[in-house]
Amino acid sequence: MARNPALAPLDALVGEWSVEAHIGGHTVSGGRAVFEWIEGGAFLAFRAYGTADGDAPQEWQSDSPLPSICLIGVDDATGVFSYLHSDARGVHRVYQMTLADGVWRIWRDAPGFNQRFTGVFEENGRKLAAAWEFSKDGADWSHDFSLTYTRTTPG
Repeated sequence: MARNPALAPLDALVGEWSVEAHIGGHTVSGGRAVFEWIEGGAFLAFRAYGTADGDAPQEWQSDSPLPSICLIGVDDATGVFSYLHSDARGVHRVYQMTLADGVWRIWRDAPGFNQRFTGVFEENGRKLAAAWEFSKDGADWSHDFSLTYTRTTPG
């Protein structure tokens, strides 16, 4: 398969990252994220690994979403990115996303549980400061948790 040139902005993610999560006043370190091209560059695979240990909230110790995998692709006709997520809890979700001007956005509008993610590249792409939010009605948003990605290998 040939790589779709519309996927070029995703090169900013390719490589390995250490991940630190900030959840309800707790910091969970030791996570790892790997972004790699698959199927000849037709899709970007995003795999997240780790264990919820140390200062992790109890609900993360007993119900961790890790490992997780996401596949990212783009629609030729619309240019809209799709982000397909699956994790260790058995959660399967489809999001839309953009990555432009140093900002990575992911979102889904679902009855009763809307979500959005914003990640901002810092330090010439070596760090990504990010946060997830949720909303029950799509109007009033609440912070869910923050993440800090630090690049450990180049793409």
